[in-house]
Amino acid sequence: MDGGSRISDLKYKLMTIELLNLAKNYHTYRELSQIISLPESVLSRYVKGHVLPAMDRALYINKTLQKIMRLEAEIQLRMRFDDLGYFDNTRLISDTLLLERAVQHAVNRFAGTRITKILSPAVDGIPLAVLLAHMLGVKLVIAKKTREVGVREFFEEVYVPGKSAMVISLYVPRDAFRRGDCVLIVDDVLDTGETQMALARIVQKAKAEVIGIYALIGLNTDSKIKMEQALHCPVEIVYHIGEKPLQRV
Repeated sequence: MDGGSRISDLKYKLMTIELLNLAKNYHTYRELSQIISLPESVLSRYVKGHVLPAMDRALYINKTLQKIMRLEAEIQLRMRFDDLGYFDNTRLISDTLLLERAVQHAVNRFAGTRITKILSPAVDGIPLAVLLAHMLGVKLVIAKKTREVGVREFFEEVYVPGKSAMVISLYVPRDAFRRGDCVLIVDDVLDTGETQMALARIVQKAKAEVIGIYALIGLNTDSKIKMEQALHCPVEIVYHIGEKPLQRV
C-alpha cells in the first residue's frame, strides 16, 4: 500500500503470483493449466518471476484459485475438539502456508478499502496479523494485557469476556495511532465479540476509524451481526463453526 492507500496494481499482481506459488504446493503445472485455462509455460514464467500478468489476468487467476483452494475447508481439517467442546487452534496459527492463504483471502475481502494500521490482541492473532500487515505494507499494533515499563502513555480498555468472571485490560501505546487512521482488527477467533469491541473502543479513543474485522474462526453468528451493526463496518470470518458451546484450549 502507498501510505495506507488501497492496494496498488503491482502489489495485487505480486500477491497473485504468491497465491499461484501456494497453489503449486497442492497441484502440478498440468493441473493448474487445466484449472486456470492457461498454458503451463505461461504459469511457469509467472511462478519463476520472469513476467507479471496483466491486471485483468491477475484478477482472473486470483478469483479462480480462491475458489478451488477452499480456505475454510483447510481450516476445518486442522480443528481438533475434545469431548467437552474445547478446541485446539495450534495447527492453525503455526501453519504459515495456511496463514498466507488467509492473508490472500483477507486482501480480497477488503479490496478497495483504505487500511493504514492492523490491530491485533496478544497472542494467537499475532501470526496472521504480522503477515497481513507485511503484505499490505502498513504498521502492526499489538494490544497487550500488561503495561510495559518503557511506554509512558497508553490507551486502556477494560472488559469482561463472555462466560467468565474475569476483568481483562488491554493496553495500546498512545503513539501507536494517528487521528484518522483506518484500522483493520485481526484475530484468530471471534466468539462473543467482547475482545474485538474493546479493541474498537481503543481505536475510537485514538480518533481513528475501524474499517473492518477479520478472523479465521467464528463461534457466534449473533456476535458478528451485533458488531457489524454497532461499528458500521464488515466483519469477515473465514470459517463458522456454528452455535455449539465451544471453547479454546
